[in-house]
Amino acid sequence: MSQKAGPGGRPLRVAVAGAGYISQFHLAGWKDTPNVEIVAVCDSAVEKAQARAAQFGVPRLYADFAEMLDRERPDAVDIATPVGTHGALVRMAADRGVQVMVQKPMTSTVAEAEALIRDVGERVRFMVHENFRFRPHYVAVREWVAAGRIGDIRHARLTVRSSGFAPVAGGMPPILARQPYLLTFPRLLIFEALIHHLDVLRCLLGPVTVTSATLSRINTALAGEDVATVLLRGPFNIRAVLDGNFSAPGYPVVPVDRLEIVGTRATLLYDVTRLGLVGSSDPWLAFDPQETYQVCFTEAIRHFVHGLRTGEPFA
Repeated sequence: MSQKAGPGGRPLRVAVAGAGYISQFHLAGWKDTPNVEIVAVCDSAVEKAQARAAQFGVPRLYADFAEMLDRERPDAVDIATPVGTHGALVRMAADRGVQVMVQKPMTSTVAEAEALIRDVGERVRFMVHENFRFRPHYVAVREWVAAGRIGDIRHARLTVRSSGFAPVAGGMPPILARQPYLLTFPRLLIFEALIHHLDVLRCLLGPVTVTSATLSRINTALAGEDVATVLLRGPFNIRAVLDGNFSAPGYPVVPVDRLEIVGTRATLLYDVTRLGLVGSSDPWLAFDPQETYQVCFTEAIRHFVHGLRTGEPFA
């Protein structure tokens, strides 16, 4: 990255690819990051690019990604397009020396991801926008664990519930009404949603290995799974369970999380909106995940920018 884009230099010039649903949170994060200029937004559906450009005051819009890179010559690009396009767009940016942040999942398969990493190499900085580890309640959990409040971790369970894929009489389930392409995803819940929670467990527990997984489908109209249970093993024989169900009647559409971490000194519990130690008289911390939904997008973007400006590794 050029010295001009570093500390004390001109604003970091950023282009955004993709103007779908999730792009609003990316663009809001870039707008709220100091010393950054959003120079352009791109989408093959140009009316979507027009809408986002107007909404966020972006000066130029494009239908073609390569043209945007060649004309704008940005310092960095934020790729928030459908997953099947990621590999080609990342390569185009890397070939031009443009730093890259790409929306999760990185690619459609592990093999494609490994090939992409090899192709990019050290030519540019490259970060996957995996933002749940920046959610305020998970930041607090990480701080409590690091401070030794529960001792050494021995066991963890993360439960995720939503009614977003649950069958609706005479209509479309809420998440699918918003993102209808998910209906045909052959791998759905883990690939699209629980990938976030797997990253949270990796962030909290260290490197984890999947020992087994079971997938099932409540809504039979879906191509992929809406229920999953994943068993994991971490360092020092830590055992963990990730349990997700997005066709759970009675739960809100926006997924809710419940995380329990059992340590040698205490048991930590994050229960939807509050964090505390089980059986302790210490006060519990309150959180509002819906009110702070934007925070993790903004903090992930700021982390990316900090890494570019300082040369420090990404989380």
